[in-house]
Amino acid sequence: MTDTAFEKLLDESLTTLNFEQGALISGVIVDLTSDWVTVHVGLKSESLIPRTEFLADEADGELSIGDEVKVSLEAVEDGHGSTRVSRIRAMHDESWKNLEEALETGNLIKGYISGKVRGGMIVDVAGVRAFLPGSLVDSRPLDSFDHLEKTFQDFKVIKLDKEKSNVVLSRKAVQEDLNSEEREKIFATIQEGSLISGTIKNLTDYGAFVDLGGVDGLLHITDITWKRINHPSEVLNVGDKLDFKVTNFDKEKLRISLGLKQLSNDPWENIKDSFPINSIHKAKVSSIAEYGFFAELDSNTEGLVHISEIDWTNKSIHPSKVVSIGDEVDVMVLEIDIEKRRVSLGMKQCHENPWLTFSENNSLGDVVKGEVRSITDFGMFIGLDGNIDGLVHLSDLSWNQSEEEAVQSFSKDQEVEAVILGIDPHKERISLGIKQLSEDVFDSFAKNNPKGTELSGPVSSVGEDVIFINLSEDVIGKIKIKEFKDNLPSEGDSITSLVTSIDRKNRQVNLSVFALEKSQEKELIKENISKNKQIESETKTSIGDLIQEELDDSAKE
Repeated sequence: MTDTAFEKLLDESLTTLNFEQGALISGVIVDLTSDWVTVHVGLKSESLIPRTEFLADEADGELSIGDEVKVSLEAVEDGHGSTRVSRIRAMHDESWKNLEEALETGNLIKGYISGKVRGGMIVDVAGVRAFLPGSLVDSRPLDSFDHLEKTFQDFKVIKLDKEKSNVVLSRKAVQEDLNSEEREKIFATIQEGSLISGTIKNLTDYGAFVDLGGVDGLLHITDITWKRINHPSEVLNVGDKLDFKVTNFDKEKLRISLGLKQLSNDPWENIKDSFPINSIHKAKVSSIAEYGFFAELDSNTEGLVHISEIDWTNKSIHPSKVVSIGDEVDVMVLEIDIEKRRVSLGMKQCHENPWLTFSENNSLGDVVKGEVRSITDFGMFIGLDGNIDGLVHLSDLSWNQSEEEAVQSFSKDQEVEAVILGIDPHKERISLGIKQLSEDVFDSFAKNNPKGTELSGPVSSVGEDVIFINLSEDVIGKIKIKEFKDNLPSEGDSITSLVTSIDRKNRQVNLSVFALEKSQEKELIKENISKNKQIESETKTSIGDLIQEELDDSAKE
């Protein structure tokens, strides 16, 4: 528009200006910004109107300087030197007339979806607020309406009450009308297994909707590709034009299910031939999780390297510390579950197993050296060759000290020697012992002094129920205190008693003075019986000799 024409339009507007409040007047757009529209209505000052009031105008085309628009006069010189006008109020009455006509004739109206509310969405129809129920948003069920927000759409009016300012719209009805003819053509020719072309129109978490030319088909995420994906956007883009296979067609519900992966052979049919168990392959890291990482063996086959199969020695390392997405790594096929379509892979198996190497190079009873790597509630882990650990249980630290006392003698990074007590490379366990480096004094004492042995030793302490006797270095005996009655011994007194049993668990020798006395009594009785038998034997022999002598004398006479 030329400057002369623009001035003429302004002059013409002055001649038609109605200064009454609420009057509908014409104005000309003289300036545009992203937030405001400046309109000249022929008064001393120009009026600023929020650009949001022109949404309906912009639905039909872009606003331009020089465009003539109808506005409602709200105030002339409002006290601040400004003239207040409104585009929305000017459109309001006209919008209601258009809505009434659309309800009667079935014509479409255009509206701006301004936001979401409970149960649906709010639509601005040229200044009139309307409600779009969630069930009438689309001809297909949608998990989200986000992609429609802040967009212009065509609607049908299905309910109108001007007194209550109640307007209900349907976008679904518009789609069904537009697609009905095309839908009938497609439904007449479609059948399961046939190929059909379409365009990706929307992506969701569970798949993609495909425009088949008047009717939509659903491509579920599991039918996009043979390999595992987390979202369709990893493979597809809105607007992609592709061929699909019809996997299911429900004529009654008019639903079409599509497949994309079905256009290629199922790689799982011959997967064991392509990737035999224990075979090693190059694989590309495709995603990383807390429990491991996924790696592609080929474009359609992916396997999981569990966190336990990453490294022989470090079981808790996070996968991201070892690999990155896109890395190419060597993996071994550990297991294939065709039914569940799962491939288990291992990365550590492509390297020497340090547990097997250790078992091949060492035997039970061997003495090894290593540093204390950690001390736990149940023992100490000792670093061994091959960057593996062996466990010294608390019970294997000392023969004579308690577990609590023994473990205090060691500290992290301290070098120690230990005896190999057990090796299980398959369970990745090595048992070590430190006390086994020396002879068990108690065990030797117990072997040399079995039950029934008479022992002597000084009293080391007197408890509530028992008296403790020092039998030798690191060997303690105990006698029940009730055996002494009123004649209770003191520390240092020598006590002679008899071994009644060996308490190997508590490493103590059970003693008894009563048992010794009984044993001595038995020995005394045995000795007396033996002497009596000897006297009896000797007596019988003497009497017999005398009788024989008398008989011999009688015979001589």
